Amino acid sequence: MSRPHAPARPQGARQNLYTRVTETIVADLHRGVRPWTQPWSSRHLAGAVSRPLRSTGQPYSGINVLLLWTQAVSRGYAAPIWITFRQARALGGAVRKGETGATVVYANRIARTDTGDDGADVERSIAFLKAYTVFNVEQVDGLPAHFHAPAAPRLD
Repeated sequence: MSRPHAPARPQGARQNLYTRVTETIVADLHRGVRPWTQPWSSRHLAGAVSRPLRSTGQPYSGINVLLLWTQAVSRGYAAPIWITFRQARALGGAVRKGETGATVVYANRIARTDTGDDGADVERSIAFLKAYTVFNVEQVDGLPAHFHAPAAPRLD
């Protein structure tokens, strides 16, 4: 969908990404799943979480929360931690053969300085969207123990 005052954008990776995210949410709604509700009770050392976590412990935000919750429910993951292929390798781990990752997105802006028609520098902000793949730590072997450690039982 183009904005009223912006030129039409070519159909490409960005449109496909928006379409995939929308289709995932709509499919969950048709199954009776509300993707904005925390879907699992973590049985992991990270404890009860309200959002999926990066390998650093930093929580994901925005649409990535819904995307990763959907994957956690559909694949039965209890661990809330997600990691890229390169991060897994850097930590001495290996994604198991045949495993498929989940798509997450990174959106930001970069500043660019151009020369205007009058010769003056003009700074403009350019928005970008990048998609990348992450794996739940349950799909990765050889990671340090704290990535797989179950939570201690809670006493009443």
